[in-house]
Amino acid sequence: MEQRPPKLLIIEDEPDMVLGLRDNFEFEGFQVTTAGDGEEGLRRALSDQPDIILLDLMLPKLNGLEVCRTLRRRGVLTPIVVLTARGQEADVVAGFDLGADDYVTKPFSLRELTARVRAHLRRSTQGQEDEPQASFGDIEVDFRRHQATKSGKSLTLTPREFDILRHFLRRRGEVVTREQLLEQVWGITSYPLTRTVDNHIAKLRQKIEDNPGHPRWILTVHRSGYKFLG
Repeated sequence: MEQRPPKLLIIEDEPDMVLGLRDNFEFEGFQVTTAGDGEEGLRRALSDQPDIILLDLMLPKLNGLEVCRTLRRRGVLTPIVVLTARGQEADVVAGFDLGADDYVTKPFSLRELTARVRAHLRRSTQGQEDEPQASFGDIEVDFRRHQATKSGKSLTLTPREFDILRHFLRRRGEVVTREQLLEQVWGITSYPLTRTVDNHIAKLRQKIEDNPGHPRWILTVHRSGYKFLG
């Protein structure tokens, strides 16, 4: 049976940028759809069910951060790669906090962007295939369905929090640095954004720990990173 081409949604309002991205990814074998503003992009993301989204932050009608926030709140787990201008580090951090998976800074290399898109598609597929369920203490996690419970009560975890938990479970008892988390969970190799890792860990602790101030499962290792004891 012939495998269908991956579906890519480009949400970008610069016509020349859209044209260049469309030509590149269609040449690479993607099925490409586009949206020129945030409202149209949100509609297409919900209706077309793309495999991955390229999302500009500076959009008319609805900005990229709001698009990302709305998709994650509605349970859409599609990988999102943010397109950002130089000097927008604060927006990049906000995008990660809202559930974005990666970012590239304009101007960027089409070869690098294509490689990142393919890496996120592989990571998304692998996440569906391995370690479908796990448990530690009173926590039960179903990675395939993106469901989790604590003492039988439902937990609302973001896609990124599921990815962090999956990574920690693979590395039980090992020290994991912030840089390793950025590389292996976020898929990026630029380290000025390590505080976004700490923000995500803090939010995850609020959900899974009995006492987040004195965690049992995710411990901070001074000057190194984190260790998972589940």
